[in-house]
Amino acid sequence: MNYIELDITFKELEPWREILVSHLAEKGFESFVETKTGLLSYIPELDFDVQMIQDLDTFSEIDQFAYKTIQDQNWNAEWEKNFDPVLVEDKLAIIAPFHNEKFTQALTITIQPQMSFGTGHHQTTWLMSKRLFALNIKNQRVLDMGTGTGILAILAEKLGATEIDAVDIDEWSYRNAIENIELNACKKIAVELGDHHVLDGKKFDLIIANINKNVLISHFETYSKILANNGILLLSGFFSTDKEDLIEKASEFGFIFESIETKDEWALLQFTLNN
Repeated sequence: MNYIELDITFKELEPWREILVSHLAEKGFESFVETKTGLLSYIPELDFDVQMIQDLDTFSEIDQFAYKTIQDQNWNAEWEKNFDPVLVEDKLAIIAPFHNEKFTQALTITIQPQMSFGTGHHQTTWLMSKRLFALNIKNQRVLDMGTGTGILAILAEKLGATEIDAVDIDEWSYRNAIENIELNACKKIAVELGDHHVLDGKKFDLIIANINKNVLISHFETYSKILANNGILLLSGFFSTDKEDLIEKASEFGFIFESIETKDEWALLQFTLNN
């Protein structure tokens, strides 16, 4: 599958780069790479319409932008040249197979660079990874919704979860997650291709959902049905300015807000379910 690469340069990087990631994610762009001058964003060629980016002219802090088609076979080369190790404090090192350095973090996860969201470079994946270390998820049933590369599902297994469902609607992400799960010798993760409808009849102790705001809001009803009573729901993929909308909507389905953590204006919300 071919992708469109949108290359944006900014007059001032922050907070405009983060704002544009959220803006483009709402339009269907699914992968992002930060550059020294701006942002590379990716969307499947079949899902792209030039009218989707017409409004970029209204962002005064954008210096210039351009787009091009990236052929399927060029993905690895595109990622490898931009993929640096990601360090989540002293807890986790997220590396690629071509990284040869030694790391002192407690855990290491190897991710084959591909065009799917969740390499650890994005602030929300970093936030989710850090929070999983703070929870006791040993022997728990975990859902990683919108799994992307599978990194959070892999981390959940390494932290002791015994049953993990990793779900993504994108076929490329589905295939990449399977590859990364095998690369990390994980045995307890079931990868599924589809939306929240594939979860009917299942129960989880912990749900991880690193998706954009509108999708999260549409999933609350499903999450309330499949999360065990007193189970934990972790949400990320949105700006801290969106927290009130999400907290208000979550409360309609029995979710109790517990805490918020932020990084570079991005947020992670933690809820418990009280049925």
